[in-house]
Amino acid sequence: METTQTGASHPSQQEWAEQLRSNGRRVTKQRLAVLDAVDAMPHATADDTVRRVRQVLPNISVQSIYVVLADLTAIGMVSKFEPPGSPARYETRTGDNHHHAYCINCGMIADVACAVGHSPCLTPSEDHGMKLLSAEVVYRGICAQCQQDMANSSAVQ
Repeated sequence: METTQTGASHPSQQEWAEQLRSNGRRVTKQRLAVLDAVDAMPHATADDTVRRVRQVLPNISVQSIYVVLADLTAIGMVSKFEPPGSPARYETRTGDNHHHAYCINCGMIADVACAVGHSPCLTPSEDHGMKLLSAEVVYRGICAQCQQDMANSSAVQ
C-alpha cells in the first residue's frame, strides 16, 4: 500500500517528549517508539506499527502498542481513521482537519487538505445544537496508477 502525506514535519524526540509532558504523560521509550513509527509510516495500521516498533523494542507486546496508540489518539498526538473495508490507520498529522483519498483497488491513501480551509470543512444541514469541531471525509476512488494499469490490461486483450 502506497501512502502520501503533504506538509509533513518530523518532530524530534525532544519535541515528542515535550508534547507528552504537556498532555500529562510520562515520556517512555514505548511511547517515543510508537510516535516515531507512526510518523515514519503515515497511514500505518496497528500491525504496521507493531512491526516497526519491534525493530527498536523487540520484546514489546502487541497489547502495549495498542494501548499506546489508543492513549496517543485520546490526547490528540496521533489521529486514527478507518478507510472503508480496511483496518484503522494512524498518523501523526493532527489538528488540521485534513481528509483522505482512498483507492478502492490498491489501497493507496493520500492526504487531502480541508475543503474550505477551516474546521469542520463541511456545513451540515443540521447540527443538533452541537458545536461542530471537525468532519471526517474519505474520498473513495481509483488512483492514477490503477487507472493506468486497467487501461493497459484492457488494451492488451
